[in-house]
Amino acid sequence: MILLPGIPGVAFGELLDGDGRSSADARRRIAESLDIDSEWAIVDQVHGNVVLKVDAPGNHGEADGLMTATDGLPLAIGTADCVPVAVISATSRGIAHAGWRGVANGVVRSTVSSLPDEPRTVVLGPHIRRCCYEVGQEVIEACGGFGSTTTEGRSSVDLARAIRSQVPAATEFIDLEICTMCDDRFASYRRDATPERQVSIVWI
Repeated sequence: MILLPGIPGVAFGELLDGDGRSSADARRRIAESLDIDSEWAIVDQVHGNVVLKVDAPGNHGEADGLMTATDGLPLAIGTADCVPVAVISATSRGIAHAGWRGVANGVVRSTVSSLPDEPRTVVLGPHIRRCCYEVGQEVIEACGGFGSTTTEGRSSVDLARAIRSQVPAATEFIDLEICTMCDDRFASYRRDATPERQVSIVWI
């Protein structure tokens, strides 16, 4: 698990950590390593912009973001190229699953808007980056025009820049700058069509 010094309550998983949303064993190991509860709040991710406010663990249905102001309640999403976005305020935590459709549909904005107070810190975890994310012009336009080029010179979209533009109120914006397609420590659907996911978790 990747932890950020000075920023408690945020962790980004690697492939070897397992998917704690679907595996009880992986969830127990991850929870023990982070010293958090082994009962998490999760959702069925659908690449939309629905964000749910929750105060209890369990599967809360179809959504792509979660927010809580409940102490000790872990919120978890799974990704394999999409962007895990952690949002921190003084009194709450939020997390979003943001693929290009989620970015275009405003899931990050919705997550920030769900907080009871202003966002203090936004953190982007490992995701497919502009170096590898070859897309068409329609995707670039849908994501606000944040086009770039891959290392092979093909058109790509910079999801990190697109998300940054959607959270201007955040005091601190942190991008781990890890590409899931380049780095085989992480699941990447674009690289090998894997059904596996790594988890990202936030908690108070």
